[in-house]
Amino acid sequence: MNSTTPLLKSDKKPEHQSIVPVFAVADVGATMDWYQNQAGILSDPFPEHEPFVFAILFRDNIEIMLQRVEDYQRPDIYANRPGGVWDAYIRTSQVKELYEGIKDDVTIVKPLRQQPYGAWEFEVKDPNGYLLVFSKIAE
Repeated sequence: MNSTTPLLKSDKKPEHQSIVPVFAVADVGATMDWYQNQAGILSDPFPEHEPFVFAILFRDNIEIMLQRVEDYQRPDIYANRPGGVWDAYIRTSQVKELYEGIKDDVTIVKPLRQQPYGAWEFEVKDPNGYLLVFSKIAE
């Protein structure tokens, strides 16, 4: 298959709805707590009681899924690329207010700044080492 080969033989193609990052974590419960307390992101774990093996984190129009992998340690690959290696890029309507609200309580990798392409961004590392970029396009 090459880039010009259609995935479906018919003219009717499915409408893709979203894409959701899936993070492997050693402790789903602790990760859910961090996202709730630091970014106000809600969670829906499975099963209903610990030890959780899976969870969906959600807020507004974003989702992140968590999968428990026993004793998982995410490798630190941030430095493998000059601009860093990101795991999720989250667009938000109030990036400056969000930054001011969480900057003292999270691991900031890069502080809020305006990029040459116009977006305001900051980078946060979650407790598992995943790199989240919060962004807003400049007005």
